[in-house]
Amino acid sequence: MSDQGCINLRAACALFSGLIQGGMRELVLSPGARSTPLVLAAQRQSGLRLFPILDERSAAFFALGLARAAHRPVGVLCTSGSALGHWYPAVIEADCAGIPLILLSADRPPELRGWGANQTIDQTRFFGVHTRAFYDPGPPDDSAAMLKYLQALGRRVAAECQGVDPGPVHLNLPFREPLVPGVDCRSSSVQFQPLLPAEAWRSAEGIQAPRPQTGHGPSHSPLLSVPSEALPIDLRVLGRFGRRGLICCGPGDWTDRGAAQLWRLAERLSLPVLCDPLSGLRFGPGASLRIARYDTLLRCPDLAARFKPDWVLRFGRAPLSKRLTDWLGGVPSILVEPGRRFSDPSHDAQIKIQADPGQFCAWAAEQTDWPRQADGNWLQAWIQAEQRLESLLTDYLAQTPWCEGHLLQTLLANLSPGEGLLCANSLPIRQLDIWSGTRNSPLWVFGNRGASGIDGQGSTLAGLNASGLPTTGLLGDLSLWHDLSGLLQLRHCPRPCIVINNGGGRIFDELPQRDLPGIETLWRCPIPLDLGRLASAFGLHHWLVEDGDGFVQALAEAQGASGALIEVRVDAALSRQVHLGLDQVVRQWPSDAC
Repeated sequence: MSDQGCINLRAACALFSGLIQGGMRELVLSPGARSTPLVLAAQRQSGLRLFPILDERSAAFFALGLARAAHRPVGVLCTSGSALGHWYPAVIEADCAGIPLILLSADRPPELRGWGANQTIDQTRFFGVHTRAFYDPGPPDDSAAMLKYLQALGRRVAAECQGVDPGPVHLNLPFREPLVPGVDCRSSSVQFQPLLPAEAWRSAEGIQAPRPQTGHGPSHSPLLSVPSEALPIDLRVLGRFGRRGLICCGPGDWTDRGAAQLWRLAERLSLPVLCDPLSGLRFGPGASLRIARYDTLLRCPDLAARFKPDWVLRFGRAPLSKRLTDWLGGVPSILVEPGRRFSDPSHDAQIKIQADPGQFCAWAAEQTDWPRQADGNWLQAWIQAEQRLESLLTDYLAQTPWCEGHLLQTLLANLSPGEGLLCANSLPIRQLDIWSGTRNSPLWVFGNRGASGIDGQGSTLAGLNASGLPTTGLLGDLSLWHDLSGLLQLRHCPRPCIVINNGGGRIFDELPQRDLPGIETLWRCPIPLDLGRLASAFGLHHWLVEDGDGFVQALAEAQGASGALIEVRVDAALSRQVHLGLDQVVRQWPSDAC
């Protein structure tokens, strides 16, 4: 075959065949010339949904949200040169959070690299340590061996990004010109059929199925069972530290079965379970052992001292609450994580067990050598504190001016069971941690806490909704401004994006930087633009609210409109006084209140 364009197309079809066999069902692409063979091949794949997004940074975060909600690999495609540089923030987040992205960057052939050719940079291992693997198969030829290799490479890449340690994999794909095949090739049915149906490959390779829209966590885990004899730990050692333990669950994913095993273990050991808002355990059916008000409890020194544990069983990444992290500093812990990560910023883990959390809990519940609790009141004291703190916060908010705490209580009461909530970083996610409490109906809570950036929030929200999971967004004003390209994607979202407009980065009002000169212009960075006009320019419906009644009305009206932006103006100074007042109320709480 002499038509280089047709050779490129056949090679790209073979690659996509393998990727689809491995479970990839969506491709987010940005336009470009060098990536033409890949785009043409993607158009020919009946089992592939295409999402064209102009801005590469927005495209990558869209893919991130889609992959996070669907629990399967999502491809993202761009042309050569600086284009893939715009993926970098999303790739870092996918790396830190364990999100399966397949990065497909088109490239110039080797003879043009390093010779001053236009739009040519060194794309070799471009993302460094932030990918699980990197491949550059070279320019395709017309051999059967090349086609077989590319199909196998697609299967391998899909498997590697979904393994025990999921994350992004980078495929750099050089193509020689011509990039557009001849008319005869374009009009033919150039494809590359899978050797087996995609469903058969998914079953054979143990690839995780998409998460259901109801239930509690992904449908199953791809990890093997944990053999008890393989665990290098003598649980009796914990008795040397003391008899008061607790379970701390940071951000992570739990299967339905795994969550049930966690509650079973907690009941078996009479241990409280501290649930981060991104743990997947705070909302939905659960036991009375679930503790969500720990950040408030730790504002009282007497209570913090009284409830200090002797040891901790930890799951997931480091918790959102800095108070909790600081409080647990120096407390010996057992860390259970399935991947290569070692989430132990305080260096207190005595041992890390690399195992699926639910399967570890199933094994641990059968063991008899856990240290016994010092007395039967330890768990009951935690449950009683949780209940009384819930009443305290409710009574406190009833006496304060309307602010984020009221907004969050109203929002959580109005979100339908089984839907999603994306909470942006900086102040919104911290306020969710403080004010949300728990609820018995399920709710998926998402946050880009791998690297904790404020970028790409709107695009991530759009990607979450594209998975089929209706997801509401809760963003700060700077998060919104940081991702204006994401507003183009929000037009298709069936749930609103709520923006807390409090005049810039108010997280710095909670940090030592608040007393520095230039705090307004150098840290808060308020954007004095009209969000209503901005929303109109992007084709979004806009509501402006400043109180609880207005927020309830806007929520009701926005439920029936795609592309809804609810701007909530908050008096930042007044909000800060409400948060400081909570500290005072808790500190004045009698030490014997629990």
